[in-house]
Amino acid sequence: MVLLGLANALCLVAVWRFFVRSERGQLLDTVALEGNAIGQDRVDGLANTVLNAVSLASLAVATIVVAVIALARGRVLLTLVVTAFVATANVVTQVLKQGLYRPDFGVDPERVTAGNSFPSGHATVAMSVVIALVLVVPPRLRGIVAILGAVYAAVAGVATMSLGWHRPSDVAGAVLIVGGCVALAGLLLVLAHGREARVKADDAHPFAVTLLMIAAVVLLLAAAGAFWRVNGVATTPVDELPRDTLLTAYLGAAAGIAGIVSAVTGLTLAAMHRVVPWRIS
Repeated sequence: MVLLGLANALCLVAVWRFFVRSERGQLLDTVALEGNAIGQDRVDGLANTVLNAVSLASLAVATIVVAVIALARGRVLLTLVVTAFVATANVVTQVLKQGLYRPDFGVDPERVTAGNSFPSGHATVAMSVVIALVLVVPPRLRGIVAILGAVYAAVAGVATMSLGWHRPSDVAGAVLIVGGCVALAGLLLVLAHGREARVKADDAHPFAVTLLMIAAVVLLLAAAGAFWRVNGVATTPVDELPRDTLLTAYLGAAAGIAGIVSAVTGLTLAAMHRVVPWRIS
């Protein structure tokens, strides 16, 4: 849990420093965001449907549902920790969004007045609810919930970019915040349970973990390849770039978002059978 938390924190800082604090990073982020106009009319309906369900009200309802599931399993400590995890992840996101400074390098004049948008609140809500469900559902359901949840969180993250609400790095930052917060929650649970925890190896869900991590590697490699290609040609103003460059950047960003979601979900799932044990003596 300590290593997972540190890895998420270091990746979060790296994403912020490059995509928010550097001119080149801002340019690549903006190119990917501008690509959302290509075929936008085809995905607007789905994107709006997904994001309209993501709000403070839905977060409150989802948190209550998660707490009820944990209580129904007789896990009072888990209920408290998971509720605190969801709240912490979303509060941290809002504090950072208000507190971080985004320098203006002139690469995105259309949105300069909007100020900092890193990290994404909508993506944090979606991802924190998914991970909370992975924490509280019975062991036999964790694998399928993790896979379906990762798909949902990835779609929600890409939808914020498709509608022009957030840059790709905003979503990546939100997912990494959730990953860091769940590592802290997991550490608290492990320390609280101590030697009383009883773990079943059968609850590890190796197939689901492997599937998520393979997806993460493939998607992140695809994203890296797309951004490497765009980085070599993005030397002109964004509005003068050809359609294929914008589309490559957009698809690469979508792959990157899905890859980060898969990685964080997979790594979380890999530890859950020990963090939330089968039985506490």
